[in-house]
Amino acid sequence: MSKAVYIATSDHNSGKSIITLGLMSILIGKTAKVGYFRPIVEDFIDGELDNHIETVLSYFNLDIKFEDAYAITKSKLIKKKNKGKIGEVLDLIIEKYKKLEERFDFVLVEGTSFTGEGTSIELDLNVLIAKNLGIPTIILASGVGKTLEELVDNLYLVYDSFKVKDVEVLSVFANKVQPENIELVTKSLQKSLPANVLVNTIPLISSLNNPTMQEIVNELDAKVLFGGNYLNNEIGHFSVGAMQLHNYLVHLHDNALVITPGDRSDIILGALQANESANYPTISGIILTGNIVPEESILKLIEGLSAIVPIIAVDGGTYHITNKIGKIKSEIYANNTHKIETSISTFEKYVDNDALSERLITFEAEGMTPKMFQYNMVKRAKQHRKHIVLPEGNDERIIVAASRLMDMNVVDISIIGDKKQIENKVTELGITLDFSKVNIINPIESEFYEDYANTYYELRKAKNVSITMARDLMEDVSYFGTMMVYKGHADGMVSGAAHTTQHTILPALQFIKTKPNSSVVSSVFFMCLEDRVSVFGDCAINPNPTAEQLAEIAISSAESSAAFGIEPKIAMLSYSSGASGKGDEVDKVRTATEIVKQRRPDLKIEGPIQYDAAVDRAVGKSKMPDSEVAGQASVLIFPDLNTGNNTYKAVQRETGALAIGPMLQGLNKPVNDLSRGCTVDDIINTVVITAIQAQGL
Repeated sequence: MSKAVYIATSDHNSGKSIITLGLMSILIGKTAKVGYFRPIVEDFIDGELDNHIETVLSYFNLDIKFEDAYAITKSKLIKKKNKGKIGEVLDLIIEKYKKLEERFDFVLVEGTSFTGEGTSIELDLNVLIAKNLGIPTIILASGVGKTLEELVDNLYLVYDSFKVKDVEVLSVFANKVQPENIELVTKSLQKSLPANVLVNTIPLISSLNNPTMQEIVNELDAKVLFGGNYLNNEIGHFSVGAMQLHNYLVHLHDNALVITPGDRSDIILGALQANESANYPTISGIILTGNIVPEESILKLIEGLSAIVPIIAVDGGTYHITNKIGKIKSEIYANNTHKIETSISTFEKYVDNDALSERLITFEAEGMTPKMFQYNMVKRAKQHRKHIVLPEGNDERIIVAASRLMDMNVVDISIIGDKKQIENKVTELGITLDFSKVNIINPIESEFYEDYANTYYELRKAKNVSITMARDLMEDVSYFGTMMVYKGHADGMVSGAAHTTQHTILPALQFIKTKPNSSVVSSVFFMCLEDRVSVFGDCAINPNPTAEQLAEIAISSAESSAAFGIEPKIAMLSYSSGASGKGDEVDKVRTATEIVKQRRPDLKIEGPIQYDAAVDRAVGKSKMPDSEVAGQASVLIFPDLNTGNNTYKAVQRETGALAIGPMLQGLNKPVNDLSRGCTVDDIINTVVITAIQAQGL
């Protein structure tokens, strides 16, 4: 049974990052604990740590110290090798790998990709490491600069090198292939390789190969004069501004980098003005060469502009700097979530994840861990893409969340708000948001405004609502967004970042209404604890439910639990366990438990039961030894809102658990509420949950 896989490449700059990030995303959704290991890394320059290790550890929040994620640096390896001590290197690699293997269910091992060594030497070294670790491998090669025959031969050579040493090859990846050649490359590789080797082909994604301003700054040791918050801007083109401004403007392209001497104030100001003009492309940044900084009056003028792009100064001539920029190879680093999520999304789009997962995972981990839960949520949401409306377009958290959701390619998004204000906010935040794919709606200007108002009037005229009142309410973002869901123009709504729970839910109660078999709207939180996910209900809606309502909440919560892949074992919480307690409150819980047993005899349920007896195996066995729920409850139903709300917040704060929700239950169509203190991640998780609900839970 394999507990790891080794990623090997045949050449430098093969795009190994996209494979690593994509595989990590798959593994985290399939196994309880995933580790990451690089046997050999490049030397650390000026004390800087290995960027790729930092990116993976940071983005996937892996519980691994940096020094434990690698074995040896390139220079130390070469010294050992030259002294004939390669065995000592292997001993060190095995020792450090085994420590991770003991801690994690699966370890992703990333092979070498450094320059300076001959390809054959590096390939032999990767084969040697994989062989000694006793793990299968995945190999990849870049299609850039290769003919079809060269690419196929290259991958077969690497495949054969591993097979000769009895190292199993699970899959090969042809990366950075021209999109029109994907099918041709795939079929050619399938003909050349055994049928049991999975073949995957990934196209060249230009945005992943474009360097960012941050990489330019790092490579050229530049000084940032303006726009330090926008260094993640990607460089699509670059050109030298050495001619007169009116001639240079025609050479600007989208995401252009302007290179000009620091004393060319006309080019600097003209480029900034072009960036703000609707008639010219946006620019990503400006480089001032010759170690020349504009005069104080020019700097003051730039400082007062509303839209600032990164402006950096370098010590070097224009020609020299331009050549250096042309040679910069883009990397993916920890704080560039746009590139990371684009990489993962691209991997998921072009790779047969299910087939690869079957080859990778040869065992099943027990339980549902938080990372597995989140991964499975996103994967499920992508299977049947839904359209979610976000009514609070004036909140920057909503805009950032929408940007990341589009990068993840998980849902379609509509944002209610003023388009110009949202565009300005996107620029201020230094993020990317493809407005051709995101629907921005101003209710008053919408073609559906009158229809929505008339619909609301017809639905509520019996409640003394006039057409004038209906029009006024349709200007309210919560009412307009809810009506989009009611009319089928959106599949679900997420709101509450800037509005109260009542403001979010009231329109839904008025005209979306509850499901035929539901008499009460309730909520659950998915509590992502260290080693499991528990369902808490109801912690947001019903202050003091009756026994009948409590039973319905329990059944709805169990159904939600099962729908999200968590086996429901229901604990009806109270201040006593079993038959010992007396009093109105414990009797209410006891009655509710009996109602659930009558209506749904298939459900595993225990109540009344105390929290510790519900979740702690030792306590549960002690207090209720014959119970199949005690000590292992996954669905915890609180007797009232006071208890539930305080408990979920206490657990969240004291344990560091991620609380996803609240997810509302019982409505005909999904509308979910956010906390006004929500984070961007909270918004993303709630949107994903809403999309899954819209699939027909």
